[in-house]
Amino acid sequence: MNQQNLPNYGGYPTSLPTSTMATVSLIAGILGFFLFPLLGSIIALITGYMARQETRAVPPKASGDGMATAGIVMGWIQIGLAVIGVCCVIAYFGFFAALFASNQ
Repeated sequence: MNQQNLPNYGGYPTSLPTSTMATVSLIAGILGFFLFPLLGSIIALITGYMARQETRAVPPKASGDGMATAGIVMGWIQIGLAVIGVCCVIAYFGFFAALFASNQ
């Protein structure tokens, strides 16, 4: 029997390499909470969505969909916290502006 005609029973399934964009997204999402708040969240979102395109392609080009999703979630949480922070600062200065205006 010819070696080329034998079916491949057993053996190990090949695994896909982890997406570099997914890794960058996860790291940027983590660093966004501690070092680079706005920049980290933007990078996490952009690279996270790029990684999801790689991991959800048919056939998939890379693995790491969970890391990409985590980076996207952290990026949106940081954007939400930034919006809430800006609203709090505006309310703070608006309150004191109204307080000082009423005293005069």
